[in-house]
Amino acid sequence: MQLSPAQILKAYRQMRLIRDFEERLHVENRTGEIAGFTHLYAGQEAIAVGVCENLDDRDYIISTHRGHGHCLAKGCDPKGMMHEIYGRADGLCKGRGGSMHIADLDKGMLGANGIVGAGQPIAVGAAVACKLRKDGSVSVSFGGDGATNQGTVFEAMNMAVVLKLPKVFIIENNGYSEHTGASYGIGSDVVRRTEGFGIPVFQADGFDFFSVHEAARQAIEHARSGKGPSAVYAVATRYFGHFEGDPQNYRAKGEVERFRAEKDCLMGFRNKVLEAALLDAAELDRIDAEIAGLIDASVQSARAAAPPPASAVYDDVYISY
Repeated sequence: MQLSPAQILKAYRQMRLIRDFEERLHVENRTGEIAGFTHLYAGQEAIAVGVCENLDDRDYIISTHRGHGHCLAKGCDPKGMMHEIYGRADGLCKGRGGSMHIADLDKGMLGANGIVGAGQPIAVGAAVACKLRKDGSVSVSFGGDGATNQGTVFEAMNMAVVLKLPKVFIIENNGYSEHTGASYGIGSDVVRRTEGFGIPVFQADGFDFFSVHEAARQAIEHARSGKGPSAVYAVATRYFGHFEGDPQNYRAKGEVERFRAEKDCLMGFRNKVLEAALLDAAELDRIDAEIAGLIDASVQSARAAAPPPASAVYDDVYISY
């Protein structure tokens, strides 16, 4: 699929937004102002953006504990997200979700989830709704290599096939399930295992936006057209620890530095579009400057914003009809 210059520019902006958001959180987390665990997505931007650029507002996604990138790629407001992570009353979830539980139903973002493999069954439920509405919408779940070992994921895959649902499973193999290498923790080939359920798998280079975008386009088209579930398998890496504060003693010396120098998705994207004369460097530089200002303003705004009042502790505990 040939992308227009406007689409290419938007994709770069989204990846830059995720990268700068995450790298700034890496710095801010050390101040002690951010409560709870923080899991950063930097390094995997091409996957989130490559998938979500094929979606629209009618489509659903559900994420993981490493969910900031998916939220931003689906269109969630970065300022609202920053306020949420800082636990502010005007955050996307009124300061109640924090880093691991951001949701924005208006954008079709059904939420991140702190339990590995728990999002896939929820996304199957959303896919049932998509099928019943008959509006061509799809439901997409993101999950890592560790999630592929969970029984909940197996059950979700089987149900999606049995009910022939418009459901897309995105499998992001970033090399590590917490501190366990994928080569050690996964006893069989993830692609063949998924295909064993009757789900076609479209493979992509997780470091390359264009590769992911094309694989996701095929997978989503398969699901939209009523052919049942599909999957995308992409390999990438995360630049930071499993969580902020993780010493990463399980990684080889210089491993992250090598990935940053040789496989960085933003660097590769920039080189590719400049070499093909699809965009010029000045356009990309303007986006870099714009995003840097946006992230800084979001952090300053979050610092100054008010937390939820104690009187609101019981609000939104139950739904009122």
